Amino acid sequence: MMKKHRIGTVSAVAAIVLLAIGTAAMAEDLTPEGGDRAASKDGAVPAYAGKQSPEPGWEWGKVRGDFWKHKNEKPVYTIDASNVDKYAAQLTPGQIQLIKQKKGYRMDVYPSHRECQLPDFVAQNSKANLTAAKLDSTGEQLQTASLPGVAFPQPKNGAEAILNYIYRYHGEGLEWPRMVTVVSPNPGGGEWIDAIAPQHVFYPWGKPGKMTPQDVDQMSNAAFFKVESPPALAGQAFVQRQYFNKASETFYYFPGQRRVRRMPAYTHDAPIIGMENQYLIDEANMFYGMIDRFNWKLVGKKEMIVPYNAFGMYKYKSKLHDVATPDGIASDNRRYEAHRVWVVEATVKSSARHVASKKVFYLDEDSWLALIGEDYDAQGKLWKVRESYPIPVWELGGACDNQPFVQYDLTNGRYVFDQSTIGQGKDLHWYEQINDPRFKPDFFSAETLRSVSER
Repeated sequence: MMKKHRIGTVSAVAAIVLLAIGTAAMAEDLTPEGGDRAASKDGAVPAYAGKQSPEPGWEWGKVRGDFWKHKNEKPVYTIDASNVDKYAAQLTPGQIQLIKQKKGYRMDVYPSHRECQLPDFVAQNSKANLTAAKLDSTGEQLQTASLPGVAFPQPKNGAEAILNYIYRYHGEGLEWPRMVTVVSPNPGGGEWIDAIAPQHVFYPWGKPGKMTPQDVDQMSNAAFFKVESPPALAGQAFVQRQYFNKASETFYYFPGQRRVRRMPAYTHDAPIIGMENQYLIDEANMFYGMIDRFNWKLVGKKEMIVPYNAFGMYKYKSKLHDVATPDGIASDNRRYEAHRVWVVEATVKSSARHVASKKVFYLDEDSWLALIGEDYDAQGKLWKVRESYPIPVWELGGACDNQPFVQYDLTNGRYVFDQSTIGQGKDLHWYEQINDPRFKPDFFSAETLRSVSER
């Protein structure tokens, strides 16, 4: 009989014990994702509820938040500069700093809902991964697992935990008819960067069934975008293939040069083109790419106040700069709840280089989504704070995902807001499976980039 592990911070050693005990598929007190089913002692974190369907009438293209059954809830309390110290134990250092540093910044905290639910086939693969999933000899790459599924529902180290996030279930494809990437001006003045680009991402292992990295030739995902505006960036286009077992392959089209260039160094802390050095490759979607420049530590589990059920960040009919304001993302569009998260620390290896000396991630126990991320500079000072905005995705059977996110630079006062459809007139679209030539491995090539970009 497995003893229920206590709520609050638990050590990485406890996580190892959990894995050793978990024999018959999954312990009764854990979900297929590896989260505690029970509520917290004070009830702030409720018991796991699982899938909740949208209200009748929802279909893709309609505003998601209008069909969420909890849409009329009011905040239970608000955290701001006047009371932040009262809640400091449930906040990250970055959250506290944002409240203290940004005038008028607040966090509206709502009732908590634990409604992230994996489809049955993903849940079954997750259970199989208790014994099936393995890392390679480096301890940094996924050698084998049953996918789509949580690779390590009961992780024994930080690498396994962050790979749960990187290889989370998205369906077979994800498409933004128009995606916006925003970089705010310098606080003293300047212009916004509002880059508009259709984008789609393909996950060859994500369709219903059961696959391994070997079954998809080690491709973990592939992405394409082509920039429509502003004029300074218009016409630039990009394809990239990410792999389970090796570095990514990237090709970029520069209209001024009229040619496609291979970009072998477009990884890790390389600046993203056109973003004025405010945005690095591995900062995309909280963390993106290979984990090999850091040592990863599983610190433990903790109850925290985190972004959750943030349907206000998916209101694609809203005006962009009503949401992305000069002071940051509008408070009314953000939603916070009390949840349990795994804390993971990544410190740069002595043998590697990176502009961030340390990264800290807070991963949701019910979905493995990275809800908050923090970067520390070379002097060990808190530098950047990221938040993502998860929702249950109904076209994926209630699995949760977190595409829109914001990154605040605490040093220069600027921020990046990316992977959003705010102000773009159409919702982003997750596909459980899709038969479209744009979502095939052969599409993501230098030849395709030339054919769609040359003019």
